[in-house]
Amino acid sequence: MIKSGQRRKQRRFRFTAPLHERQKFAHAHISKELREKLGIKMRSIQIRKGDSVKVMSGKYKKLVGAVKEVDMKNCMLTIDSIKRKTAKGKEVHVPIHISNVYITDLDLGDKLRKAKIDATKAK
Repeated sequence: MIKSGQRRKQRRFRFTAPLHERQKFAHAHISKELREKLGIKMRSIQIRKGDSVKVMSGKYKKLVGAVKEVDMKNCMLTIDSIKRKTAKGKEVHVPIHISNVYITDLDLGDKLRKAKIDATKAK
């Protein structure tokens, strides 16, 4: 990470960061209900395909759906239930910034992800 507090250097770091560092930007908050259900203390986790999310701001506020795709390069994701029509009449998924959603349900199909969550459970 960058140590400078200057806004322009912070922005330059984010916009020119390589993909393995952009993964750290792709974290979203976990809902309080899910944290209590799983018994974990962590506030945010990396978002991935299959997680259920709720949009918190913007035109699609309060809509819920499963993550269809995560774009690390632009820090955007698409949700299966949010679509719009183009000028030609074709339906396309709307990209939403990761910071505008929070996770309502996790996809625990991955053993490593489940192990990481189990390791951080509240004692």
